[in-house]
Order: sequence, then C-alpha cells, then structure tokens
Amino acid sequence: MTTVLTPASPLTAADRCDRCGAQAYLRVVLASGGELLFCAHHGRKFEPELKKIAVEIQDESGRLTTPNATAAEEER
Repeated sequence: MTTVLTPASPLTAADRCDRCGAQAYLRVVLASGGELLFCAHHGRKFEPELKKIAVEIQDESGRLTTPNATAAEEER
C-alpha cells in the first residue's frame, strides 16, 4: 500500500468510514479526483482492491497504537 502523509489535511474524528461509519483512518484518493474514507479494519480488508485504483493513500492507522502526547503527559 502506498502511504502518503499529508500534514495539511489530517483526518479528524468527524471523518467517517464510507463502509461502516466508524472513525476513518485511511483516505484513498482516486484518479477521478474523488476520495474514499475507511476505518483501519476496512482499509486492511480492501487493501488489494484499493491499491489498484488509488492515486495515493493517506494512512493514519498508526494513531491507534501510538499514545498521544496529552495522555502521556497526564500519566506523569
């Protein structure tokens, strides 16, 4: 999967998976100019098909396993 991190347009909690409505962690940009959003689960499930049609894939699923700075600061 081609991963592109686009700091100018990070995914937010308001971005929802087009398949199930869960929070989106992957943005798939299509050659037609459209985009699809997927949760980490559906992004992995459809990865082979997405690789065939994607111009770029923004994968932020690493945020699921990396604690954010705020939580780490609260534990101190």
